[in-house]
Amino acid sequence: MTAQTMPVQPAEDTTPRPLAWHRMAGVTWRQHRFALVGVVTLLGALAVYLWIAGSSLHSAYAAAIACQPASSPACQDAVNNFNDTGVFLSNGVIFQVLPVLIGAFVEAPVLAREMESGTFRYAWTQGFGRWRWALAKLVALGLAVTVATELFSLLLSWYFRPYFAPGNQALGLDQLSPFNTGLFDLREVTFAAWTLAAFSIGALAGMLIRRVVPAIAATLAVYAALAVAVGGFLRGHYLTPLVTANPNPPGNAWVLSQWWTKGAAVLSPDAVRQAFDSAFAVVAPVVTSRSQKLQAYSSTLQYLTRHGYTQWTRYQPASRFWPFEWIEGGWLLALSLLLLAATVWLVRRRAA
Repeated sequence: MTAQTMPVQPAEDTTPRPLAWHRMAGVTWRQHRFALVGVVTLLGALAVYLWIAGSSLHSAYAAAIACQPASSPACQDAVNNFNDTGVFLSNGVIFQVLPVLIGAFVEAPVLAREMESGTFRYAWTQGFGRWRWALAKLVALGLAVTVATELFSLLLSWYFRPYFAPGNQALGLDQLSPFNTGLFDLREVTFAAWTLAAFSIGALAGMLIRRVVPAIAATLAVYAALAVAVGGFLRGHYLTPLVTANPNPPGNAWVLSQWWTKGAAVLSPDAVRQAFDSAFAVVAPVVTSRSQKLQAYSSTLQYLTRHGYTQWTRYQPASRFWPFEWIEGGWLLALSLLLLAATVWLVRRRAA
């Protein structure tokens, strides 16, 4: 057989096969173990404190509701003890910063540090591929912080449970609405969802800005603006509010707004104030104690009602708490996935 008639052998495929996804787990852990350990340490320390403080709070609550007769000095002391036990944590504000701190200081540097230092040129030329590299990191870290914060939110809900009991007000115990501004986004669904949203904002900011410190600052600013917009404007309209002429909405309702009318006309705040002053002077010209003030206020409302005034209240009933939780958690999850997808798309488009 001559060289001219020798069959041509097919060229050997030298294209390297992409590395398996699980190979990135070790790389992600080695690169970000300090941040992950920091998150677990922070949440763990807060969890220990919550457990200790929560045990005292639950014991004080059990003693207050079990005390009989309720009007005795001993029972009043038990009520006061419960009301004074968890004052430092009762509004939940101290925990509001956790999601954004995790998002800003854990996720914002993940891509921004690679871009700022230039190490992405080496990482993206490896066999794993740039978009798989970004996706593996984002999914692994996002899943880790979401699971950690979800577990922490279960403990938070347990701690605040005594404040949500429906009979607290009748016993003189502190009672909070489940829609409380400082507590709604600390519950089982929304706390993890807000953390994931902050994480996703940090990832996109890191890829867009490509500098660690500006990316952290941008994450803090965007998250704060989103939280204010949701708490102040959006959350109250997930479902159509109810309207009632009863000045005391049922249960722990979330009162969105109140206004007065006389006939078909809506009264201005000044007109309402003048009507209250006039009615108060008629029904209670002399008031000396707190109990007399409460009675005088109730009598004033009755007086105004008899004279054609109506107070309207727009509110969300407490029974809508869990639907609101799932609505907010759902759209935050969708937003997070959209931001993470945009981040991966930018990684693919970025020229090495």
